[in-house]
Amino acid sequence: MAFTLRQLHYFVAVAEYGSVSRASQSLAISQSSVTEAIKFLEEDLGVKLFTRHSRGLSITHKGHQFLRHATTILSGVSEARRSLETKEQEIQGNLQLGVTSLMAGYVMSDLLARFRRANPEVDVSAIEDNGEYLQHLLIGGELDVAVMVISDQLDKLALHVEILDVSPYRLWLPISHRLAKKDSISIEDVSEDSLIALDIDEMGENAVRFLSAMGARPKVAFRTRSVEAVRSLVATGAGIALLPDLVYRPWSLEGDRIESRDISGALPSVQLGLVWRKGSPLSPAAKDFVEIVQGIHST
Repeated sequence: MAFTLRQLHYFVAVAEYGSVSRASQSLAISQSSVTEAIKFLEEDLGVKLFTRHSRGLSITHKGHQFLRHATTILSGVSEARRSLETKEQEIQGNLQLGVTSLMAGYVMSDLLARFRRANPEVDVSAIEDNGEYLQHLLIGGELDVAVMVISDQLDKLALHVEILDVSPYRLWLPISHRLAKKDSISIEDVSEDSLIALDIDEMGENAVRFLSAMGARPKVAFRTRSVEAVRSLVATGAGIALLPDLVYRPWSLEGDRIESRDISGALPSVQLGLVWRKGSPLSPAAKDFVEIVQGIHST
């Protein structure tokens, strides 16, 4: 028996919240219903989607791969429904968007394409900058919505946050690395390796902090704002990298192979989401943009 859209919806909620109890609360259903849905999916797919630990659940690499397909399926269903709806009138006006660098390269183009197809009369403009500056523009009313990496420094009293995706951190290695063929990698295994740091959306700082918290003393060999530069440097053996699975691709621009591996022990995930100002109504264009993006997680 094939899985259902409802089971996909439950799976995405658990991936977002990292907990069956919190997912069930957000969905307003019983925990047993969510647990049964995850169990069915894992049996049907023949893979583990989550690993269980005392603090909740962590999505596996296979689980994250399936998450991308699940969100695409749910988004397609939502868009099909929206296409059958007739608007009383075409939305017009302006939409001012903000986007952080990581989101600009890996998320924004698809969201903009969906919005423009649905609202051809809206004039869209977007600015790419760091999360702190976008937060300032949102609070000041200069932006309608931002698509960004959700930071601990985000002012959640002034801003509303809608989580879109959760991407776990993984270790990047050149194919020639001594650990590339090893099934299990510990933090001690990479404690002497140089680190290639991606200095956008706090990725470099986070990598150093995570490794330090796990007992390693990372030596940063290179800092860059280019994901492609990280790929090339890792592939040619200049160092290792610790980055969200969202940006992983198995090849550098030069055609060299890059391996991606889990590190034993719970690595955190990065949350990607929509942010807008609390206390003031969204414009029709901004509201429709939010609804289109929310459709990624709708059944």
